[in-house]
Amino acid sequence: MQVAVLGGTGTLGLPVVRNLAAQGHTVRVLTRTAPKDPVPGTQHFPVDLSTGEGLDEALEGVYTVVDAANHFGVRSGKVLVEGVRSLLAAEQRARVGHHVEISIVGCDQVPFSYYRTKVAQEQVVTQGPVPWTLLRATQFHELIDQWFTAAARLRLSPRGAMRFQPVDVTAVGARLADAVDAGPSGRVPDVGGPVVQTLSELAAVRRAALGQSLLPVPLPPLGRAARRLRDAALCLDNDGEAVSFDYSEWLRRRYAKPGS
Repeated sequence: MQVAVLGGTGTLGLPVVRNLAAQGHTVRVLTRTAPKDPVPGTQHFPVDLSTGEGLDEALEGVYTVVDAANHFGVRSGKVLVEGVRSLLAAEQRARVGHHVEISIVGCDQVPFSYYRTKVAQEQVVTQGPVPWTLLRATQFHELIDQWFTAAARLRLSPRGAMRFQPVDVTAVGARLADAVDAGPSGRVPDVGGPVVQTLSELAAVRRAALGQSLLPVPLPPLGRAARRLRDAALCLDNDGEAVSFDYSEWLRRRYAKPGS
């Protein structure tokens, strides 16, 4: 099957591309710049989601599109909402038969601007002209680690009661690749990691794994968004599926010394 992966060089997009290529699909990687180390057998097409430039050429002959692109900042709405609207229009012109979208568990429950953008993006996809599959996932281990890494540069360790259920991004990438083979399926079960932990617990796991001595900085659950995080709004409910390994194991794999 001819499959295009938007954002195919990113944290999520690269595992998706690797899985699809391993499953025998013909994969096009759609990004603004070409990958430095392309997955063998894949082809790069330059596109700009914010302007729509390159989409028509990139989607010619494609049957399924996986949207693994992401964007943080003031232009998130233009890229993730209006950009996906343009993407779906291009898919319709190219007669694409299946659009696969990734979103965030609980994004409709937390009043945070980025999550509102993801909700709007979901609406564009589910009300759009192309048959679709939508998968929600919890935060990737990489994102949790980025927060702690930024704080550690200041010799700080954030603490708090906010709850998270971080997941291995390669497991999510595999689910998106499986969704390609399954065909349009609507909203599929959410996925997340195997353990729910507070920010304090995650911080303790990281300090122990890396042997760091940092100044604790309590983050009280002030505001509705923080309170929703404390109440596990971004964690799986009873209908979700826990997959792969927890943050402790991710740290062991990520920071393991060669030969250990």
